[in-house]
Amino acid sequence: MPDPLDIVDPADETSGTADRLARARIRAASMFRALPEEIHDLGRRFEAAGYELALVGGPVRDAVLGRSSADLDFTTSARPEETETILRQWTHDGAIWDMGREFGTLGGVRDGVKVEITTYRTESYDSTSRKPQVAYGETLEGDLSRRDFTVNAMAVRIPSLELVDPFDGLADLARTVLRTPVGPEQSFTDDPLRMMRAVRFVSQLGLRIEDSTADAIEALAERITIVSAERVREELVKLMLGAHPRGGLELLVELGLAAHVLPELPALSLEIDEHHHHKDVYQHTLTVLDQAIDLESPAGSGGPCEAPDLVLRLAALFHDIGKPATRRFEPGGVVTFRFHETVGAKMTTKRMKALTFDKDTTKKVARLVELHLRFHGYADAPWTDSAVRRYVTDAGDLLQHLHRLTRADVTTRNRRKSKALARAYDELEARIDELAEQEEIDRIRPDLDGNRIMEVLEISPGREVGEAYKHLLELRMEHGPLGEDRAIAELRTWWEARQRG
Repeated sequence: MPDPLDIVDPADETSGTADRLARARIRAASMFRALPEEIHDLGRRFEAAGYELALVGGPVRDAVLGRSSADLDFTTSARPEETETILRQWTHDGAIWDMGREFGTLGGVRDGVKVEITTYRTESYDSTSRKPQVAYGETLEGDLSRRDFTVNAMAVRIPSLELVDPFDGLADLARTVLRTPVGPEQSFTDDPLRMMRAVRFVSQLGLRIEDSTADAIEALAERITIVSAERVREELVKLMLGAHPRGGLELLVELGLAAHVLPELPALSLEIDEHHHHKDVYQHTLTVLDQAIDLESPAGSGGPCEAPDLVLRLAALFHDIGKPATRRFEPGGVVTFRFHETVGAKMTTKRMKALTFDKDTTKKVARLVELHLRFHGYADAPWTDSAVRRYVTDAGDLLQHLHRLTRADVTTRNRRKSKALARAYDELEARIDELAEQEEIDRIRPDLDGNRIMEVLEISPGREVGEAYKHLLELRMEHGPLGEDRAIAELRTWWEARQRG
């Protein structure tokens, strides 16, 4: 049997790239051989029936990169009805499902090994839509030609383990280059979402977009507007959760895509005043994102804000989007951005709704944007205990996110100022911990619950109970635990004043 990665190196490859290609072959060959026996058995069944079967796309790319993949996507020369017959025999118990028979896709599972199998396809597109007209294809190479990028246009025949790489995707991975199997203008005209995928792969895999491919994205960026907000959001989330989101976001702006899907980001590139009284807000934002990521807990640690934390990363991205709308030039050349956190929270909500984010994520990110400047009052003058309690209560379940966002928001080059801010926040966190230990601050409640309030005041359920509860909570926030006797006395005093008023 031939080497599973038996390809010829391109003549112009450097020795360094050739070395990476060699290592990639070894890694991939090892991972392909280690595929579950159920997969090898499935390949033998297709082969015995006279059909081709190949592992394709992302799982092949990931294997070359030395990564395991939970997805096992296959393509085949068999038509769906023929695939169904083989799958039913392979699963033993007929555990198959229809993923989209009209597109030739069926799925099955055997002993925990899940597969999805699609008949070879060809596609044609209407210029007004990214949804293709799909027809069955005849060859594996033809099926691969419709893929988005060369690094995803590789396949491994099963069970022979022969690598099929008609567009040199393996070499592109070794060079860390992203390009399309066909002309990029045609590829992005056919499916504009591929332009978002390109910047997403920069973030996820650390690839760089080949020049002609980048030029095509820039020229066709406006076509992204025909893609649904849901699909754009999915790609943006994957970009934000990647290992290199800053690089992806920079390309999103440079290539003109952000102007259509996230216009608030390029808007941060404010013209710097001649005296440099304010920072480059765009670069500051990207630095805050980098620093927030550095403050995430390690993946799998179970710690707060475990990497990758989407809420924290989005809050870092959006935290200053209110600045362009609030910038004012004051006498003496001073530049201000008053209430940009409040304006920014509203803008964040609006943009995230437009991108169809879920309500919970939207609410959390907007709240962090709204609160991200609160600490600076503490840095100017230490707070009372009641102010610290309010800070914690206002942050609620987002306190750990707010801690990290606030620390990440310090990008000054003045080392003394930076150290002073860090010390001030260390002190604030220490005070929060002390108060939490004393009062279980994360579960602050009034000294009397609703039932006790009704009993003391001899009233029935209604708005007055809620108002009394709120009054006692304010006292609790201001003074700490009151104890039942004092709480009852304060409640009666408030009630009598209310009755007189």
